[in-house]
Amino acid sequence: QLQASGGGLVQAGGSLRLSCTASGLTFRNYHMGWFRQTPEKGREYVGVAGRSGGTYYADSVRGRFTVSKDNAKKTVYLHMNRVKAEDTSVYYCAASNTAWGTAHLGEHYDYWGQGTLVTVSS
Repeated sequence: QLQASGGGLVQAGGSLRLSCTASGLTFRNYHMGWFRQTPEKGREYVGVAGRSGGTYYADSVRGRFTVSKDNAKKTVYLHMNRVKAEDTSVYYCAASNTAWGTAHLGEHYDYWGQGTLVTVSS
């Protein structure tokens, strides 16, 4: 089970941190990814922190967002900086034990959190 939190209203140019805590799985064995979804764009990949420590980001957030994974706390974070109006979305965390090369693909994720809404005001 994955429990996401931290969403809310933030001004454009500001920062926000999302958290996602896992239970019932061996957290260190999983890649932990973040995705977002809107009715207009559908589901988008945001970024992933891999089980071996690597990270990988979508072009749209690279340099602004950071994913970090704390195995001791079984928690993954999404640090959102310099947010833009187009970052407004419902954000989901997810867990996968797929190969690293497919860790950006949502269909390779086994567990999903419930989503947390981020609204960026301009």
